[in-house]
Amino acid sequence: MDSPAADLSDKLSREAEAVCRQYLSNGRKHGNYWIVGDVDNTPGRSLYVRLTGPSRGKGAAGKWTDAATGEHGDLLDLIAANLNLSTLRDTLEEARRFLSLPRPEPPARQRQEPAPQGSTEAVRRLWEMGQPISGTLAQRYLASRGLENLRTVSALRFHPNCYYWREGAGADDPPDAWPALLAKVTDTAGTLTGVQRTWLDPQTAEKAPLDPNRKAMGNLLGHAVRFGSPTDILAVGEGLETMLSLRHALSSLPVAAALSGNHLAAFDPPTDLRRLYVAIDNDEAGRTAFDALTNRFGDSDLHLLPLRPMLDDFNGDLRNCGIAEMRSHLRPQLAPVDVPNLLAAESCWSPEPVSSAGQAE
Repeated sequence: MDSPAADLSDKLSREAEAVCRQYLSNGRKHGNYWIVGDVDNTPGRSLYVRLTGPSRGKGAAGKWTDAATGEHGDLLDLIAANLNLSTLRDTLEEARRFLSLPRPEPPARQRQEPAPQGSTEAVRRLWEMGQPISGTLAQRYLASRGLENLRTVSALRFHPNCYYWREGAGADDPPDAWPALLAKVTDTAGTLTGVQRTWLDPQTAEKAPLDPNRKAMGNLLGHAVRFGSPTDILAVGEGLETMLSLRHALSSLPVAAALSGNHLAAFDPPTDLRRLYVAIDNDEAGRTAFDALTNRFGDSDLHLLPLRPMLDDFNGDLRNCGIAEMRSHLRPQLAPVDVPNLLAAESCWSPEPVSSAGQAE
């Protein structure tokens, strides 16, 4: 009997071209192959995916190879690499979502003891309760911030009924429950260490009228919410929306959101990084965090480069100035060696092309 992974890999191979159009939208079909730059959907010709052939074995549809790096695999591997999924469970869940397959029947559940609040187990359980943001209030909230086409981003999930304990509430006071955007905090190895919750108002799709309307749980020190796979460069900053906005403007730039000025100052970059761009919010906390990072890495081989917005932060730039003006403003702040790659193409998260029938192609 086939394993769930083998069965899903076979099903994906029969939809190889549709998989490529979804996850490698910057590529193009060339004969029996889909050609693109790499698993992160960078424009180019290094990675090629076989579109025809048997579902498994030699010459199977869905097999891919990156000629530049030697990486290869099947479409499950491609989805995991493209979305930076760190577990097989998350990869299979995303494959079922793409194929519109129901989740398998769960095993009989035993009574689960409550996990200590803020513990690693509590963080894991909360994240597992989340669902993809596509079509949810979380997607509407992000769109209202100018952040479109994030429906398959694996570091974000939606919780329709997330508990909120009010400050100063008594031990016997029941918590409120609001919809929430969940953001996955990980270490450099991709291990889940924490979750940030942004509670949302179901009537307006804005942040909920709570004070505070954002809280993080788990171990955040040194860690971040990550988008894209760093090679020798990475950008880090404070806010989730700030860093998503920067990635909209520079789609080839992997980014990390440390979630606060203090945590930005304590951020631990990958050991093989050569250049760390630091998005500095236009306030005292942003400048202090950059100074702290400079002091920490001043004697190392890591090159720190500041990225300063036109307004208060990069989400403000995106909403008020637009991507074209952002890219023009960012260009002189980039290292010359990074300019050709980071400014080579428009955002990978640009809207999908729509056919005359009104359906995404």
